[in-house]
Amino acid sequence: MDISDKYSLRGRVFNEIREGILSGKYKQQEELKEITLGQELGVSRTPVREALRQLELEGLVKIIPNKGAYVMGLTERDIQDIYAARSALEGLCAKWAAIYSTAGQRKELTENVELSEFYAAKGNYAQVCELDTRFHEILYQASESRIMEHMLSNFHHYVERVRRVSLATEGRAEKSNQEHRMILQAIEQKKPELAEELAHKHVLNTIKNIDHYGLKNLLKASGNVEEKKMEDINGKN
Repeated sequence: MDISDKYSLRGRVFNEIREGILSGKYKQQEELKEITLGQELGVSRTPVREALRQLELEGLVKIIPNKGAYVMGLTERDIQDIYAARSALEGLCAKWAAIYSTAGQRKELTENVELSEFYAAKGNYAQVCELDTRFHEILYQASESRIMEHMLSNFHHYVERVRRVSLATEGRAEKSNQEHRMILQAIEQKKPELAEELAHKHVLNTIKNIDHYGLKNLLKASGNVEEKKMEDINGKN
């Protein structure tokens, strides 16, 4: 089974270590020891080693021969790149969703937007963030593109901590909900080009909000790590 399959042993180990990196459990430059991770997860060193190799391919881990595996995490540049890529791809995804989405998916999007508006009015931004994640997951699925769904789901998950803080900034949750509703309406009306334009603008507005408050400030507020030089790791031991 593929290592990204979260229900397989290898997939579970991979996802738990990746989540630990993205959540800040494992800090920048921290060494990830196979024995320690294996004990934490209740597995042998083999699935841990395979997971670390896969995480290196994703750029979240750096394996240095004869030294070990170290956390790279996400840098400011990584986050900026992810949003730049999303600004282009989300539009295409929404365009395809306007063509291929099912009635069930459109209903779920409608319920999602209504719930998000409810929680935003109550100031429950943690719940709004959860619903924001689900809105985009449904959108990706509705595109009927496995490649797009896989790529964008990873991008969306990678910047979750920054998204959570960004959505909690003044007025952003409400504006995001409005943008979601407009995207939904374009999808319901079977207007692919309009859905594409609105989804593209939605991500651009998120970028503007991040730029307004400053990525460094949002990273600090989210507990995320800042960019470090690999020379610091290479010089260890």
